[in-house]
Amino acid sequence: MATERTWAGDEIPPDSAVIEVRVAQIEQLFHTLDPSPFHDKDLDADAEEYIVSSAKELGHDKPLALLVHLDRPFVTSEMVEAVRSAVHAYFARQSELTRRRLRQLFRIGRTSLAIGLVFLTASIAAGDWMGRRVLPQSHIAQVIRESLLIGGWVAMWRPLEIFLYGWWPIRNERRVYERLSRMPVRIVCSGGVAASTA
Repeated sequence: MATERTWAGDEIPPDSAVIEVRVAQIEQLFHTLDPSPFHDKDLDADAEEYIVSSAKELGHDKPLALLVHLDRPFVTSEMVEAVRSAVHAYFARQSELTRRRLRQLFRIGRTSLAIGLVFLTASIAAGDWMGRRVLPQSHIAQVIRESLLIGGWVAMWRPLEIFLYGWWPIRNERRVYERLSRMPVRIVCSGGVAASTA
């Protein structure tokens, strides 16, 4: 039988950056329309946004911990285990989805780079051909050549944007999810005092 306590959960190391959440019922942490078992439930959108934004604000130099203040007189170890499992599983899924998104972005980047390089090469070749063969020593040929060169470099915009700027915010987001998927979780009830787990 579950033992009723005023707190339950993981020990929070003293050097942790603690994310604190207050709820009236444990169910408020989770999406109400999700019929999954408790350990597979999705977090409520507001709860997820708060936890993720708090993790980003707290920086990456300290380990994270989640402290849930529950407006109830007691909590069972089974309840905290269910919350811990659900939180860890949810952020592990988010980390995996973000990893897939990053791989897909790199795949698009490689394809875009190949297309862009072919188009840039063709644009330079067409501009040179126009200037040497079709309209030599013509201002129109010079305008066309410059226009083709600009068009070729514009075609390189997307792969350059991906490889220079697009990937690292997704990588940073994945790192946050990974940290959240491993953080200690503790629940403290109203009037309860956080103490070490026996």
